[in-house]
Amino acid sequence: MSELATLARPYAEAVAELAKADNSFDKWSNDIAMLKAIVESPELAHIVDSPSVGGEKLVSLILDICDGQISDAAKNFVRVLVDNQRLLALPYVAVQYEALKAQQQGYVKVEIVSAYAVQPEQQQEIEASLQKSLGKTVEISISTDASLVGGCVIRAGDRVTDLSIKGRLQQLAAELRH
Repeated sequence: MSELATLARPYAEAVAELAKADNSFDKWSNDIAMLKAIVESPELAHIVDSPSVGGEKLVSLILDICDGQISDAAKNFVRVLVDNQRLLALPYVAVQYEALKAQQQGYVKVEIVSAYAVQPEQQQEIEASLQKSLGKTVEISISTDASLVGGCVIRAGDRVTDLSIKGRLQQLAAELRH
């Protein structure tokens, strides 16, 4: 998988440069998200991964599914990925593109996984604290995971802060083993 992430980097950088040139970051985000959903769909997984399906047939299938919902530049991007046999790297391109977009636009995407629902007041406090510590505007997405028992895990870019009870118990268990 890390090989696909490595292969995806130049494609993500190229798309980010195209988006920067005409300030179409959001359009590219939407286009790549749609293409990613198609490539990852269980219904098409066997077709996308099959060497017996010709490149032009695969491009036609994907573009038929998108039918007018992606830009011409995104259609060309699909052709380039298929021609270079990099279509399976598309989910990694999407992740890397979003990181480059955030960097270019001066914000950080932050994912918070909490053991319990986060109240709006708590979210505002967390957002203010993260903006202060990171020095950037933050875009927060919050989900819950009861297996954390308590606390939360915060992912901001490549930084992960585990403030969960589950994480602390795992850390204690690891310390006891040594």
